[in-house]
Amino acid sequence: MFDINVNEIYHDAKNKGKKEYNRLKSKGLSGHLSSLDGILKDIEIVGTAYLGTYEIPLKKVVGTYYHSRRMTFSKNFLPLESEHSEFGNKWAALCKAHLTEGIRDPIKVYEYMNFYYVVEGNKRVSVLKYYDAVNVRAEITRLIPKYDPDDENIVLYYAFIAFFKVTKIINIWLSKPYRYKRLLGYLEKYSPEGQDDTTKYEFFLKEVYMPFRRLYLDAGGDELPITTGDAFLLYARLYGISDVLDVEHVKTIMPSLIKECSKYGDQDEPEIVTTTENVDRIAFFDAISSFIAPKNIKVGFVYARTIEHSGWTYSHELGRQYVESLFGDRVKTGYIEEVPEDFSAYDMIKAFAEEGYDLVFTTSEVYRKATLKCAIEMPKVKFFNCSGNRPYVHMTNYFGRTYEPRFLSGIIAGALTKTGIVGYTATDPNPEVISCINAFALGMKMTNPNSKLLVTWTGEWNNPKVTTGLSEKMISRGADLISNKNLLVPRDVTLRYGVYSMLCDIDPVTMKPKNYLASPIWKWGTFYERIISSILTGSYQRMVSSDSEGQKLINFWWGMESGVIDLYAAEDKLPPDTLKLIQLIKKMIVTDQFHPFTGPISDVHGEIRIEDNEILSAEAILTMDWYVDNVEIMD
Repeated sequence: MFDINVNEIYHDAKNKGKKEYNRLKSKGLSGHLSSLDGILKDIEIVGTAYLGTYEIPLKKVVGTYYHSRRMTFSKNFLPLESEHSEFGNKWAALCKAHLTEGIRDPIKVYEYMNFYYVVEGNKRVSVLKYYDAVNVRAEITRLIPKYDPDDENIVLYYAFIAFFKVTKIINIWLSKPYRYKRLLGYLEKYSPEGQDDTTKYEFFLKEVYMPFRRLYLDAGGDELPITTGDAFLLYARLYGISDVLDVEHVKTIMPSLIKECSKYGDQDEPEIVTTTENVDRIAFFDAISSFIAPKNIKVGFVYARTIEHSGWTYSHELGRQYVESLFGDRVKTGYIEEVPEDFSAYDMIKAFAEEGYDLVFTTSEVYRKATLKCAIEMPKVKFFNCSGNRPYVHMTNYFGRTYEPRFLSGIIAGALTKTGIVGYTATDPNPEVISCINAFALGMKMTNPNSKLLVTWTGEWNNPKVTTGLSEKMISRGADLISNKNLLVPRDVTLRYGVYSMLCDIDPVTMKPKNYLASPIWKWGTFYERIISSILTGSYQRMVSSDSEGQKLINFWWGMESGVIDLYAAEDKLPPDTLKLIQLIKKMIVTDQFHPFTGPISDVHGEIRIEDNEILSAEAILTMDWYVDNVEIMD
């Protein structure tokens, strides 16, 4: 009776193989199994490595090694031979052994570019594939192709090999080379109790990664356009890697994590909202869709420093006060200040948000990761982070195009410098900071073509002692103007605008910064008014949900035309002609007649980065990693 059943099973397997074969043939494709010896005909293999025996995923077993064997299987590894053939009889006997004893002997495979090709055990793989088995034990020999820096697949594969050499983990595949380095960085710090460097990676695989993988796949992760490794890396970036996976916690956040992972691929670039048109416009349908728009909301603000001592915090506090007075009873606000700029921020932000807030603005980039963690765990609260970085499904970003007023500040600096050298302190070389440096340098060149901008890094975003010391260093190099943060000079303007960074001239006697000349200023009240209004009317909800595939990734990135950012200029200290020039250029920027990043523009190496009459895109500015030719980075 059992023999008849396995023969029927073989018949069913063959029919499924034929179906797949015919489906591919109808599309003009080969219906037979792939063979590695055919694939390698034009490939230069520079090395082999015997890896030993591992559990490998059957979905990664995609072909056989020998061309002669490929004809007996369809593309999905199911049989094509007659039930009465020797092949058919052996397949049926092996199927019987699988059902009664299980397939225990490992197969032998070649691994090439993270896929496996069978040398011995083709029928074992075929039987296991028929039963939708997940893994199979295999003795693996790796075939290593010649490195080609222009081949993205080979570059990625070499990153995988480098990761394997350290960890001996063969089960994690990531979609970008740099992600292996990032994951390895987390694993180098991973130190579970009772494990050393020879055992910790195997322990991690068993106790952390594989449990995560099961939860992720059970939640539908296999349907997403990223690898399981990519999803785990996103989780690790937010939560780190504990000794063993907190399964119950991961179960709780997995639905939200799946939503984030659905937008983690390159095909889901965020929408950069560069104008206020979408949030200002209250369409008729928005107005009648009050069922998605709250009548009253509670809005929270998270500050890094005190209102009294930080111009940046004070500028946001002015915005909070403005919206509270503007909306009356419809909007209640609250804030916390002096939130630590480290991992403990997460606990404070979460506890704050749990006080019944519908909307929380975290007003510094340093809270980006903590904000996202809170947003994933509290999906009913809308979280906004003040930064120019990539947004997420659960967290929207908002910032201003600060390069616009920086360009105008550069015009002033170029016009006023007598030495032709201007100093500029910055926090760290991220794209937003680099775009401001470049815009400032380009503004200098407009009024002083031979000028030079000296740039130093503080490594901190708000430390008066550090920035003042670096200013003195630049002055010793000939700078007679400094664009700096937290300079120890009179700052009456901060009471009106919350200025946090300004251009100063140098006292020729004391060689110290003297007077403020110009500064970017924020009008956060305008920013917050528009975002809160859009939530109260429902237009924000409709904007982020208009994607047929789910929620959009939104990055609000408004400029001077919106009124949320501007330039403060000390009119009594600037030449009239310089004032006229910056007023003219400002008007042209606001009316979209001029863009600071209009070519031709060359970098410090003389390479043309922006062609003649080309205007740099928003995406290119938000990912900028190069410097214009009159910038010098100081050691």
